[in-house]
Amino acid sequence: MKRVLIAVSLASLCGAAQAQSKDMSFFVTSAGPGKGADLGGVKGADQHCQTLAKAAGAGDKTWRAYLSESPSTNARDRIGKGPWSNAKGVVVAKSVEDLHANPNINKQTALTEKGEPVNGRGDAPNMHDILTGSTPEGRAFPADKDMTCGNWTKSGDGSAVVGHHDRQGLNDSAEAKSWNSSHPSRGCSQDALKGTGGNGFFYCFVAN
Repeated sequence: MKRVLIAVSLASLCGAAQAQSKDMSFFVTSAGPGKGADLGGVKGADQHCQTLAKAAGAGDKTWRAYLSESPSTNARDRIGKGPWSNAKGVVVAKSVEDLHANPNINKQTALTEKGEPVNGRGDAPNMHDILTGSTPEGRAFPADKDMTCGNWTKSGDGSAVVGHHDRQGLNDSAEAKSWNSSHPSRGCSQDALKGTGGNGFFYCFVAN
């Protein structure tokens, strides 16, 4: 009888976790493709979002990476209208405007597709640098400024703008607290991204 009850309880828990994942519409990637900032362009990044979402039980939606490409692909225009919730059902933003004005994004809410927190400032290693290539408004930089590691095709020299998912930095400036536009990385390789305080992660949103 105890074994039956345990089995039923485990099945219920698994079912609840899967149902929770299906409601998820925002996450931080739990892993990058492994080639630094070379994501195969935004299309490759979108596919990575889709693959991770599918493994988490939420692959029946259309996922988009929050990444800009110079000169005219804006991250804010790629991700739908919202609202968006994390794997625990917590709303991180009600709309695109809300996302860029007053988002509920921090270390406690910017979870991976598995519902797990991402290391932030003060953790070892720090991985709070999230690739975006975007201005604070979620827009692309001018073509004469490479802020996207060659539009997400470089894994060596170059630079990409990152945000801090934990909203913490070396000081209390707006840049340090920005979830999407804090500073450029020191390079495009995996080691360079790690050296800056990241791990090649990026944000994924359901484009509804």
